[in-house]
Amino acid sequence: MKRIILPLIMLLLSVQTFAQNAIEEEVKTLSKQKWQWMADKNVDSLNLLFDDKSMFVHMGGSWGKTQELNVIKGGGIHYKKAEVYSVIINIIGNTAILLNDIDLIAVVGGNEVTNPFMVTEVYVNENGKWKMGSLTFSKLSRPVKIK
Repeated sequence: MKRIILPLIMLLLSVQTFAQNAIEEEVKTLSKQKWQWMADKNVDSLNLLFDDKSMFVHMGGSWGKTQELNVIKGGGIHYKKAEVYSVIINIIGNTAILLNDIDLIAVVGGNEVTNPFMVTEVYVNENGKWKMGSLTFSKLSRPVKIK
């Protein structure tokens, strides 16, 4: 009996780990795609990704989905390039929390700026679909790494 139980437990743990890794990769890929959509000003795709109750925190203020999409579409902030150095992800139930260490090249108020940020992204899975609930930029004290 012991010969059967231990391998069965090991198999179940492997399946659970594989499933967890697959979810993490799915959310990381979605996050990467989001950075590209922001750079491309693809507000149609972002509109589908951002939950209607989503919140955005920037150095210059915080606001909801509609204003974030208007800022992107109107060029108030043009997210030209996010160089992502590391991503830490935690899955808690149906919620994914990502911490992204990035350098962001953006045009803000007509001026190109590059800043180091730790960006916190929160995604919620509802009915098998990931929606962004929050995006927060926290400026880091480290120097910019991007060349």
